[in-house]
Amino acid sequence: MKSYEKLLERAEEKISKELTVVKRFNVPKAEVLVQGNNTIIQNFSEIASYLNRDKKHLLKFLLKELAAPGEIKDNRAQILGRFTGEKIDDKIKLYVKEFVICSVCGKPDTKLIEEDGLTKIKCEACGSKRVVRKL
Repeated sequence: MKSYEKLLERAEEKISKELTVVKRFNVPKAEVLVQGNNTIIQNFSEIASYLNRDKKHLLKFLLKELAAPGEIKDNRAQILGRFTGEKIDDKIKLYVKEFVICSVCGKPDTKLIEEDGLTKIKCEACGSKRVVRKL
């Protein structure tokens, strides 16, 4: 039996740590198209769906963060102003940190709920709740 344990330890040492870590939450990169003075996020609906959030909530956050007006047209977000894909992705990462990821367990299995007049994020994985700012 000891030879089996030694073989197992040797195999574990050879396995790369990167192979054992599984990241299941990779937010799609924003496909940004700049037309004149408008920035269009072509895969906006896909991003909101992946985050399991309402498109209007995500857009409201982006518009406040970018200090620009905009709207949803044909499952795409159109924002007045010229913004790079990197800038949009950075703002989406902020949104994920504040409105998607659980602060207790770090999992993205959350939903936004209204409770006692407050907007809260409720984790489906660990059951924790925390208040988030209103948009």
